[in-house]
Amino acid sequence: MTSARELAFNLLQALETGTRHSDSLLHDMLRKSALSRTDRAFATSLVNGVLRYRLQLDFVISRFYSHNLQKAAPAIRNILRLGAWQLLFLDRVPAWAIVNESVRLARRFKGERMAKLVNAVLRKISPETVHLEEWLKGMEPAARLAVLHSHPEELVSQWITAYGEETAESMLRYDNESPWFGFRLNSLKTDLNRFFNEADTREVTRIESGLREIFLSQEFSPFEAPLRSGLLSVQNPTQLLACLLLNPVPGSEVLDMCAAPGGKAAALCELMGNEGHLTTLDIYEQKTAKIQRLAETLGISIITARTADARTFTPPTPSDSILLDAPCTGTGVLGRRTELRWKLSSEKLEELLKLQGELLEQAAQLLKEGGTLVYATCSVDPRENNLQTEAFLQRHPEFSPDSRPGLIPPEFAAEMSPDGSLLTLPGERPGFDGGFCHRMVKNSG
Repeated sequence: MTSARELAFNLLQALETGTRHSDSLLHDMLRKSALSRTDRAFATSLVNGVLRYRLQLDFVISRFYSHNLQKAAPAIRNILRLGAWQLLFLDRVPAWAIVNESVRLARRFKGERMAKLVNAVLRKISPETVHLEEWLKGMEPAARLAVLHSHPEELVSQWITAYGEETAESMLRYDNESPWFGFRLNSLKTDLNRFFNEADTREVTRIESGLREIFLSQEFSPFEAPLRSGLLSVQNPTQLLACLLLNPVPGSEVLDMCAAPGGKAAALCELMGNEGHLTTLDIYEQKTAKIQRLAETLGISIITARTADARTFTPPTPSDSILLDAPCTGTGVLGRRTELRWKLSSEKLEELLKLQGELLEQAAQLLKEGGTLVYATCSVDPRENNLQTEAFLQRHPEFSPDSRPGLIPPEFAAEMSPDGSLLTLPGERPGFDGGFCHRMVKNSG
C-alpha cells in the first residue's frame, strides 16, 4: 500500500512535468488511495510544506550536498526536500525515522547508490546544524527574504520596489501561513443569524470579515453539508469586493466575462436578488457546466452559462454592467496556490498582459452607454492592475474612472484610490488574499 510519504513524493514528481494544479492532483491521488484520515492529512502537509519552502529547503540542502543540487535527478531533489522539511518543521517524528523512510524511498525509486547519498545528506540536517539567519547575513534584502520566506528573488525584488521591504515581508509571511477558508452566506436562502442558530454550526470557531456576507474559518468540514445544500459558497472576501464594487441593479443585464468557477457570478446574482439576467463566459465546456451546477445548487435561476471566448463573444443584449475578472499571474493568492510561485515567468506575464488588454477592448464594445465596468484580478502586480486600467482609459476617452464605492462598506471604501480602484495586499486584513478591482463608467455620447 502507498504510504503518505510515497504519495507526496509521487505528487511532487508529477508536478515536475505536468500542468495540473497541486490541489486537484492531490485530491485525485487521495481519493484513489487507502490512506487513513491521519495519513491523508500528513501527506497533505508534506506536499504543501515542500511546495511552500522549496527554495529555503534547496538552500539548506545545498550546504550539506557536495555537488550541484540543481543538476541532481528530480526524484533525488524531491526526496531530499521531503526529508529536510520533516527534519526542520516537524517535531513529532523522530529524526531517525524520517531519514530511514527517505532512504527507503530513494532505494525504491533510484537504487542503492542514491539511497546512500540521501542517508549521508539527511543525517547532517537538523535544527541544531542549520543556522539560517547566520548564513543569510550580508545578503541583499531581496535575496535574503527570498530564501527566508521561500519566494522567487525576482518577485521579492518587485514587491520591495512597489510596497517597501516591511510590507513585502508581511506579504511573504502571509503566503506561508495556513490559509483561512472564506464562506459566503447565500442571501437567497439564509442570513447570518438564522445560519448560526443552527445546532451544527453554532459552536464553530470563526472570525468576521467586515463584509456582511462572508465569514472566515480555519475549519472546513462543519460546513460541507451547508455547501452541498446551497446555503454557503466558498469565497475569499477579497473576491467579493469586486462584486460589491460593481453593485449590479436587480432586473439589469449583467455579463461576467471570465466567470469560472462561478463564485463571483453567483455573488452578483445574490446581490441582484435573483432578478434580471447574468451571462457567464468560459472557454472550456466543463467549466461552463460547473457554473451551471453551482447556480442550481444555490437556487439561482437568472444565469445563462455560455462556452465562448470572451474576446470575440457578442451577447444578444448589450450589458448594463460587466465584470471582467481577468486571467492573471495570481500573485495575490500564492498562499492558496502553493506551487504557483515557482511557475511565474516574464514570458507568461507578457502573454497575460496582452490577453487582459484584449479582454478590456471587447468589454468596451459590449457595455451600454452609462454602464459600469469593473476590472478585477487576483494579482498584486501594478502592471496587471492600475497600469493596465490607466492604459485602457487613455485608449478609451469615452470611459472615465468612477470613485463611487457601490456596496463596499465605508471602512473598505476609505482605502480606495481617488480613481475608484481598490488594492488589497495579502495579509493586510486577517484572511484576505491579495487582489485588485477598478470601477469605470462608459459615458453617454
